[in-house]
This record gives sequence, C-alpha cells and structure tokens, in this order.
Amino acid sequence: MNNSNTHNQRIANMTIASVYPMYVVKVEKKGRTKEELNQVIEWLTGFDNKNLRELIKENATFERFFQQATLNPNARLITGVICGYRIEEIENPLTQKVRYLDKLVDELAKGRKMEKIFRGS
Repeated sequence: MNNSNTHNQRIANMTIASVYPMYVVKVEKKGRTKEELNQVIEWLTGFDNKNLRELIKENATFERFFQQATLNPNARLITGVICGYRIEEIENPLTQKVRYLDKLVDELAKGRKMEKIFRGS
C-alpha cells in the first residue's frame, strides 16, 4: 500500500459528494439500486438516508464523514483486495475505512447477496 502522506491526505480530502454519484452509477449499471447502496452505507457507517443526504449536501470530506460515522463492529471482517491493495494490510485507519466502503460497493455491484455483504449482522 502506498503509505505516503500525500496519498492518505488526498483520500481524506475527497468528498462523499464527489464519489457517491459514481457509486450509484456503478451499482445501477449492474442491476442494483440506489436504495441497496444506501443500505450498505448505513450498515457500514450508521448514516441513514437523511444523514447521508446532509453530508453530501455539506460536501463533507471522507475525513469528516468517517469521524462522524459509527463504524459497524463487523467492518473488520471486510477483507480482500480493492484498488490493488489488501484491505487488512492498510495502515492508515481512514484510508482503510474508505477502502471498506469501496469493497462493499464492489460486492454490491457484483451481485453479492446483502446477507453476505453485511458479514452476518
């Protein structure tokens, strides 16, 4: 994993508003729904639709987004490779959380069942 401060800072400064539309397109292109995407985000972060819309409207960075989130205790069960990096080996906690979200979106887009995405919770 590129552990450079520049890489981690770039991820921290990205906004959920800039990434969320890409998540929607990705899952809808594969036959999944925005509602399912929002369920996945809520499972990981605790943000319901209203909270998510507010954070998008406020242009919250991923740093603020995850500071305010209540990470699901089973998030640590999210493993594997995303964007060429093994999630469980990512040292920067914020970068790891963002990659958790990326991995869940990928799983949703690939047709994985919600029960599996939610890691038994």
